[in-house]
Amino acid sequence: MNIKFNRIITGFGLFIITASVLTACGNSADGNKLKAEKEQAQAVKEVEEPKVADVSFKDKAGNVVKLSDLKGKVVFINFWATWCPPCIHEMPSINTLRQGFKDNKNIVFLMVDVDNDIEQSAAFMEENKYDLPLYTATGEIPPEFLGGSIPTTVILDKNGQIVERLEGSRDYAAPEIAKALEELTKAN
Repeated sequence: MNIKFNRIITGFGLFIITASVLTACGNSADGNKLKAEKEQAQAVKEVEEPKVADVSFKDKAGNVVKLSDLKGKVVFINFWATWCPPCIHEMPSINTLRQGFKDNKNIVFLMVDVDNDIEQSAAFMEENKYDLPLYTATGEIPPEFLGGSIPTTVILDKNGQIVERLEGSRDYAAPEIAKALEELTKAN
């Protein structure tokens, strides 16, 4: 009985350690709640799609890009920070993914620094030789885009609707991701 109890406790401890290692920066109970709500919303299909908020982003030169201006293009938005290890971990794969779409005019990449410190994020990109377009949010980022953790990637279809919201670090150089984005760029 005591040995079985010790195995259960050891297993539970390993589960907690593994879960802690795999979580994203800033993950909170609110993020888990939002994920559960999203899963419930997917289970109950609504007749009418909700409208996505029109969010604006500013680049280093001060040029403002509104999501509504990008309709007709697939939009890949990554919310990140220079101090976030999972964000830094996925950055090379995002750079590789973008290089594969460099000549595709039907997709836009937006790397959004959640700290709004574009000088620091530009220095980070230059130091690591990443060719990724940097932006900061011009206002509040709606919760349908960014919940309680970073990195978070949001992919919008050509109609400006969210087709994917991914929290936590990913390998964006995986062929299935490039294929899915390519299919979105070819869709009406």
